Amino acid sequence: MTSGAWNESIPGIGTYFVGIDVAPGRYRCDDAGGGWWVRFTGPGGGDPVGMWPLPAGAVEVEIESADFAFETHVGTYWRRIAPPRRAGDAPAAEPRPVADPALRAELDTLVARRRPLLWLAPLTVLGLGLLGSPLLGSLWLIGLGMLAVLVALGTPSVSLDLRRARELERRRHRYLTPEDFDDQGRLMLTRVQTAVDAVRDSQVNREGLLDAVDNAVTLPRQEWEIAQVLARQSKLRREQEEMTESSPLPEVEAALRPLREKLDISVAAVTRRIEALERYAERARAADEALAAHRHLESIAARAHEYDELLADTVRDDLALPAIERLTEQGDALVRTLRERLARAAEAGGELPPPPSG
Repeated sequence: MTSGAWNESIPGIGTYFVGIDVAPGRYRCDDAGGGWWVRFTGPGGGDPVGMWPLPAGAVEVEIESADFAFETHVGTYWRRIAPPRRAGDAPAAEPRPVADPALRAELDTLVARRRPLLWLAPLTVLGLGLLGSPLLGSLWLIGLGMLAVLVALGTPSVSLDLRRARELERRRHRYLTPEDFDDQGRLMLTRVQTAVDAVRDSQVNREGLLDAVDNAVTLPRQEWEIAQVLARQSKLRREQEEMTESSPLPEVEAALRPLREKLDISVAAVTRRIEALERYAERARAADEALAAHRHLESIAARAHEYDELLADTVRDDLALPAIERLTEQGDALVRTLRERLARAAEAGGELPPPPSG
């Protein structure tokens, strides 16, 4: 998987952390017959939901934003066909985990280095069979050969999944889960992720019409940086509440007051950054509407000659020409509207603060 952007596909075999390895959404596997999948839906993966065996042909699965991980074992791969479903326009109750955009590529590199070593296990079993066959006979060699095949099939996926999980745990400071935030922090992070998803899943972004902004890099970086600030704010709010509850004295309250004021300033600053993301998302949605209208107009214009011929055959030219000109003017006006909305969306993306240097 590439750093800084969601892949639109999931490999057929492995366990992948939602929000870190894969994006939530609806996925389709065109040939999943005999395979299986498991969604770990609870905090920390405590509530697995799965399907086995999968029927022949195409299969779809919805990976939700609140899922912890997705485990799959199919012969091909999964491709993302839609963003996650939501009830109306309401944001998700729980935000998804957020990771340093460079973490996924780093984990992939570490796992790839270990992949060649995994074949030592079946080769070792087969070597023991060859050494023992002169003494124990051909049945011993056949039995160990079958065991080597089983080890070769099972060891890579299990071992690589465990390796990825261990390496992820060692980098705990490189990702955040909903448990790292208080209620206010989770609410603000949900706003961030709703805006990020709206831009990333917009048609104008998918078609590269927002080329003034590199969303594949900018959006994950913005999400990660804001999440880090929100997690620190949540931690400080919890500490203040504990101090207030343990020592409800006026002196303690007076000492906490300047700290709360500084925290309020930080909250106001990150709120402005979130609002900038939301403006970007709103303008991307507006550009999507203009793009859809433009596509409809193109479809209408493709058949306009039929109406031109009808007018030319049934009415005088001085009536036909104004009607044709009005259609052309409407098309030109809609193209101008689309360009203006794309420009405003790109401008809103440019308002996002750049990542810190170094």
